[in-house]
Amino acid sequence: MCDEYLKTEREKTTRTVPVAEAVGRVLAHDITEVRPGFKGRAFKKGHVVREEDVERLMLLGKENLYVLSLGEDDMHEDEAAYALASALMGEGVEAGGEPKEGKINFLAARDGLLKVDRAGLLEFNMLGEVMCATRHGNTLVKKGQTVGAVRAIPLVVKRDVIEKAAVIARRGGGLIRIKETRRPSAGLLITGNEIFHKRKKDSFGPVIRRKMEECGGRIIKTLYAPDDEALIAAGLKELIEAGADLLITTGGMSVDPDDVTRFAVERLCARDMTYGSAVLPGSMFLVAYIDPPWAVGQGRIP
Repeated sequence: MCDEYLKTEREKTTRTVPVAEAVGRVLAHDITEVRPGFKGRAFKKGHVVREEDVERLMLLGKENLYVLSLGEDDMHEDEAAYALASALMGEGVEAGGEPKEGKINFLAARDGLLKVDRAGLLEFNMLGEVMCATRHGNTLVKKGQTVGAVRAIPLVVKRDVIEKAAVIARRGGGLIRIKETRRPSAGLLITGNEIFHKRKKDSFGPVIRRKMEECGGRIIKTLYAPDDEALIAAGLKELIEAGADLLITTGGMSVDPDDVTRFAVERLCARDMTYGSAVLPGSMFLVAYIDPPWAVGQGRIP
């Protein structure tokens, strides 16, 4: 039953014609050329046969060709790919060139944060005959990086399927977008008695600075503090007053008696404080927002 169905569907969209009668028709398959030192594609699937192609095709041993027979409600895979890509691409995303076998890649048109409408993408993919795959959303990407691709699966796809898919794809300005990231001005506080008293060389600072540069931010000030709750809190306050809109601390987040950073953060009227993250490394990660009385109205803390 399956073989009979596929044969019937193929016969609806392709038929065999003599080469001389193929002018103006669309090739349903690639045609390979073999000559000394070369073996590759001479004509691409989807190519519209021209008068000047006939002689070359016959030299390649082609007397007959499979050509597409498209109805008004049919779309060739490459035409469908263009339509789907145009609908899916939101701000910050661009096409990665011509479609190939019904597929177009998506590239990041700028550095930023990849945002993917997962619910919309699932609905899109559940239509059948079309598919789109992306990198995980909420990840940082660089300009020129491949972030996804879309494909029309059959060689010939029904126009109404593409139209339905395009309606879903356009939601919210496109299911795939790249948002520009805020350029933070960070204050860095290196904690730990061993670092503060110079018993050990700091290895966190250079890593944090490199990561800040990668995301376009800057470290406006770096301070050092021992494992003292009051001194850590004072250092954080000093960084805020220096204009930092992002505070980064290193160390002091484990369960030892000397690990008091989280208590210092609480001193600064922290809100929405979350301690612990279900990732490794990073299970002792802390994130919080601070609106201290001295910073309210100054626009320094988000």
